Amino acid sequence: MAAPKNYLGSGELILLCALLGALGEIGRGQIHYSVPEESDKGSVVGNISKDLGLESQELTKHGVRIVSRGRTQLFALNARSGSLVTAGRIDREELCAQRAPCLVNINILVEDRVQLYGVEIEVTDINDNNPKFQVESLEVKINEIAAPGTCYPLPEAVDPDVGSNALQSYQLSPSPHFSLDVQTGDDGTVRPELVLQRALDREEEAAHHLVLMASDGGEPRRSSTVHVRVTVLDTNDNAPVFAQPVYRVKVPENVPPGTLLLTVSASDPDEGTNGDVAYKFWKISEKQSPLFHLNEHTGEISAAKSLDYEECAFYDMEIQAEDGGALKDRAKVLISVEDVNDNRPEVTVTSLFSPVLENTPPGTVIAFLNVHDRDSGKNGQVVCQTRDDLPFQLEKSINNYYRLVTWKHLDREETSLYNITVMASDLGTPSLSTEIHIALHVADTNDNPPSFPQTAYSTYIPENNPRGASIFSVTAHDPDSGNNAQVTYSLSQDSIMGAPLSSYVSINSDTGVLYALRSFDYEQIQDLQLLVTASDSGDPPLSSNVSLSLFILDQNDNAPEILYPMLPTDGSTGVELAPRSAEPGYLVTKVVAVDRDSGQNAWLSYRLLKASEPGLFAVGLHTGEVRTARALLDRDALKQSLVVAVQDHGQPPLSATVTLTVAVADSFPDVLTDLGSIKTPADSDDSDLTLYLVVAVAVVSCIFLAFVIVLLALRLWRWHKSSLLQASGSRLAGLPASSFVGIEGVQAFLQTYSHEVSLTSDSRKSHVIFPQPNYADTLISQESCEKNDSILTSIKDEGASVQQAPPNTDWRFSQAQRPGTSGSQNGDETGTWPNNQFDTEMLQAMILASASEAADGSSTLGGGAGTMGLSARYGPQFTLQHVPDYRQNVYVPGSNATLTNAAAKRDARAPAGGNGNKKKSGKKEKK
Repeated sequence: MAAPKNYLGSGELILLCALLGALGEIGRGQIHYSVPEESDKGSVVGNISKDLGLESQELTKHGVRIVSRGRTQLFALNARSGSLVTAGRIDREELCAQRAPCLVNINILVEDRVQLYGVEIEVTDINDNNPKFQVESLEVKINEIAAPGTCYPLPEAVDPDVGSNALQSYQLSPSPHFSLDVQTGDDGTVRPELVLQRALDREEEAAHHLVLMASDGGEPRRSSTVHVRVTVLDTNDNAPVFAQPVYRVKVPENVPPGTLLLTVSASDPDEGTNGDVAYKFWKISEKQSPLFHLNEHTGEISAAKSLDYEECAFYDMEIQAEDGGALKDRAKVLISVEDVNDNRPEVTVTSLFSPVLENTPPGTVIAFLNVHDRDSGKNGQVVCQTRDDLPFQLEKSINNYYRLVTWKHLDREETSLYNITVMASDLGTPSLSTEIHIALHVADTNDNPPSFPQTAYSTYIPENNPRGASIFSVTAHDPDSGNNAQVTYSLSQDSIMGAPLSSYVSINSDTGVLYALRSFDYEQIQDLQLLVTASDSGDPPLSSNVSLSLFILDQNDNAPEILYPMLPTDGSTGVELAPRSAEPGYLVTKVVAVDRDSGQNAWLSYRLLKASEPGLFAVGLHTGEVRTARALLDRDALKQSLVVAVQDHGQPPLSATVTLTVAVADSFPDVLTDLGSIKTPADSDDSDLTLYLVVAVAVVSCIFLAFVIVLLALRLWRWHKSSLLQASGSRLAGLPASSFVGIEGVQAFLQTYSHEVSLTSDSRKSHVIFPQPNYADTLISQESCEKNDSILTSIKDEGASVQQAPPNTDWRFSQAQRPGTSGSQNGDETGTWPNNQFDTEMLQAMILASASEAADGSSTLGGGAGTMGLSARYGPQFTLQHVPDYRQNVYVPGSNATLTNAAAKRDARAPAGGNGNKKKSGKKEKK
C-alpha cells in the first residue's frame, strides 16, 4: 500500500499566511470570540458585558440586544450572567460548508448609548463527520492486456470537515495485483488511484475484490470504506477522450428549469460496444446533484431546478465518459451563476425611539435601520433616502446600518405625528426599491403660554345686581396638550376703596366665568379694572394676562334731592319775596335739585303741582325757575303757597316735592305792616269760610307783630350794652340768626332782606343799613349765624337821618347764573334732552366749574365763597357745605355748555331783571 501524500508546498504556505494576516486586519477593532460547533444550547461564547464595559445586571437596563438580521439567530444574550451564549446547535458544515475559517458576524446595540458594536464569532470545526463515498460499491473493469503500472481512478470520499478533521488518507486492502496511489491536486484535493502492479489474466481470475478505506485526521479518527470489484475484460485498446479537459459556462440565475446549460463530448475510435460512450456524473455534491440533469447518451447538461445565485454562485463537478470496453475519461465542468437583480432591498427598523420630545435638538437619533439586499455587486448596493420636506435625514452607520436623525427643531403644535417614508433602492438595472413607513409621535413640551383671542375685554353690569350673578366669561387657548394645555384662571391682587378686589368679584379657575360677590352701587363705583391671568399646568407653568373693564350701569334707584330751598329744622316754611310791581316773567326763586343717578336717570324736570293762585306763577320745565306768569294785582293775596314737583326720567320715574311760600310785597316793612291784613286767598272750596277764621288770622298776625317789635327792642338794648359797641363806637353787636326766627317764614325774611330791617317802630325815620358786600350778598348758614355774634353792620350817628342805600342789583341772577341743574343756559323750556349717556357725561362738568368759582372767590354771583354763585336772595341755608358733590351727574338739558367763570362774570355785568334798580315805595323814601 502506498503511503498518503499530505503536505503543503511553500507557495501554499505563503498564501495561507497572507490570508491569516488579512483576517487579522478585518477583525481588528471589533470583539472576537470562538465557539466549537455542535455545542449545547446555552454554551457560553464570551463575556459580552465585560467587553462592553457594563455590569452583568445592567444589560437589560442599558437596552443591550442583538440586532443582526438573519433567518435564524444562532446566539443570544444571557441577561443574568452578561454572557453571549449559543441559541441552539450550530453545524459548521451547514453554516460555512468548506469555507475556513467559519466566521459569523453579529451586531449588538446598546440603546442607552445609542451605539452599535460588531462581534465576530468563529465557529471551530470538530470531527463530527466521517469521510463518505458516494457509492457503497464500485466496479472497475480492466482489460487483461493492461500493462503493469496503469492507473485506474477510484471514487473519492467527501469529508465536510476542514483542517485536520478533513479527509487525510486512503488505504487499500492488500492485493498482489493492485496498489494504491494518492495524487494531490493543485487545489489540495486528494485523489486515490488504483495501480496495476502485475498483469492480469482473465482466465486465471476474472474478478478481484478490494476494499478502499478513507480516513481523516481527527481525534478520534473517522473512516469509511467502499467495495471495489475489479472485472477483467477482454481487449479494448482505445479509451474515450473528451474534447476538452475543462468545460466552463456562465448562466444567469433566473434561467428556467430544463434550460440546456452545456454539452460535453468524448470520442472513442473503437467500434461496436467498445466505441459506444456513456456519460455520467463522476464527482458532484449531494446538494448540487438535484439541480442538474446529464443526458448519458448525448452529454447534455441542463438545469433541473431553478438556480439561485444567493444560495450558490459556483458549481464544480466532473463528468466521466466510458465506452463499452470499460475505458474511461473524465472532464471537469465549471458552472458559474451570474447574479441578476431579482431581490428587492430589505429595510428593517432595528430600534425606534418614539415618542420624541418636540424640544429635541437637531442631530438626535430617532431610529436605527438595517438595509440588506441579497443580490451582489451593484445589484446589492443599496441607497436609502427620505422625503426632503421632513425634518429628518439618514446617516450611514456601521456595516449596513443607517441612523435616522433630526436636522431641525420639531414643533408638536404644527405636526404631532410624522409618517416617515424611507425608500431603499439598489443600483441594479433595472433598479428595485422598497419603501417602509415609520410613524413617529412628537411628545409635547410646555412651550406655549395660554393666549386670549382679544387684547382687552369690556363688559357691563347693572347696579343692584344680585350676589353671585355671572358677569362675563373669558377663555384662553393653549395649543399644547395634556397638563401643558390645562388652563386655570385667576385675578390679580388689587384693592378698591380699601377693600380687596377678591371681595368684589371672583373667577372660576376652571371655566373663566366671573361672578359678582356683592351688589354694586353706581353712585360709589362706576367701573372696575381687572387683570385676568391664565396659567397652564406645565412645568414650569406659562401664563398670560388680559385686561377686563367692568362698567357699572346706573339704575334709577335714587329719587331727586331738593337742595334749595332747604326745609327749616324748626318746622317753619321758607318765604320768598315777590314785589307787586313785578312784570310777567319776573324770577321769584329757583328750585335746585340734583339726582345721585346719572344719564337719563338724572335728567330732571320741574312742574307746578299745586298753587294757591292758579295762573300766577310758572315753573321752568328744565330750569326749576319760579317766575311770575302775569302781573301782580292788588287783589292778589300776600301769601302764595306753591308745591313744586321734581321728577327724573328713569324707569320707573322717581320724584320729590317742595312747598314754597311767596310773599307778595314791595318791601319787608310792607310785609310787616300788611301781616295784620293778610287774607288767605280763597279757593273755590273755601268760599264759605266764616268770619271767625278771618278774625283768627288777624289775631295771630297782631301777636306775631308784637312779638317781633319786642324782640327788636330787646336786641337793640343789648347792642348798647355790649362791650363791642363801647370800644368801637361805630359797631353794634351781631344779631344771632336765631333772634329772627318766627312763624310762617319770618326767619327767611329777616335773614334774606336784613338790609331793610327797621331798628325802631318808625321805620321811615331810622333804618339799620347792613353793608351789602359783607352780608346781603353772602349765603350764611343758620348755624354759623348763631355761633358768630360779631355784627356786620355799620351805624351812623344816633338821631341823624340815614338815607337808605339804593338796592343792590347784584342779588339778582342772570339767566346763565341761576343755580340748579340748568344754570348755564337761558332756561329754554323747549330744550332737548341729550340722547345718549356720552352727552350727559360731557355736561356733568358744569357743576364742577361752578364749585371751583365759589372756592377761589372769583365768582361774581353774590361775591361770597362757598355759595356756588347764589345770592343772599335764596337764603343763608343754601351753602356749599350743605351741597353733596353730584358734579358727575348734573346735566343741563337742551345745552352742551358748561359753567365757566367767564360766562358768570359776563352775566354778572349785565343789568339784572325785574325791579332791582327801581326806588322803593313812598313810605321808604320818607325820613
